[in-house]
Amino acid sequence: MSDVLGLVEARLLTALGEPDGRAAVTFLGTDRIEILRFSDVSGDGAVVRYATLGMSAQPMTDPTAALADPVRGPRAELLLSVRAGSAETDRVLRSLAVLAAAPQVEGVVVAPGASLDLGEPLWPEAQFTSVLVAESGGLVEDLEMPPPLDPVRFLPLLPMTPNEAAWKRVHGAGALEKRWLTYGTDLRDPLRAGVPLD
Repeated sequence: MSDVLGLVEARLLTALGEPDGRAAVTFLGTDRIEILRFSDVSGDGAVVRYATLGMSAQPMTDPTAALADPVRGPRAELLLSVRAGSAETDRVLRSLAVLAAAPQVEGVVVAPGASLDLGEPLWPEAQFTSVLVAESGGLVEDLEMPPPLDPVRFLPLLPMTPNEAAWKRVHGAGALEKRWLTYGTDLRDPLRAGVPLD
């Protein structure tokens, strides 16, 4: 487990630089989850990126499987990018830890296209109570592991309003992503309004 997490942390630091903050959260009956905070001031405005570290220590298991494989199975960490300075986004740490612990606590497999719902704002006064899991390979490349371990995927999270989440359940993740693209939605804006769904 520590070998996996050491490699995962090294990949995060290579891709995102040195973290300027980190916090650890442990829930009863689960492994420790750390959240690393990275500041990026390059490009068009400052962006804060949060990455989980610990979710990939164990493979995710299909909840319908009769027996959990302790070695084989998908592994992932979560990434969230938001524009800095306009909201208390550092309060998202516990929310991210809850989402990262979901495979251990609820037996879910987190994969692109899935919705993860907290039932409460991601951070104080946020309009977002859930996230859409996006495809890996963009910001941080997948990390190949020695056989028989599966690669670790770094999955971006896209915050959704309750209306967007409900619309996605009916029309699918691809349709919601297309709508965001059509309206030029800045998914890193922590204060953005929901996309028009008419």
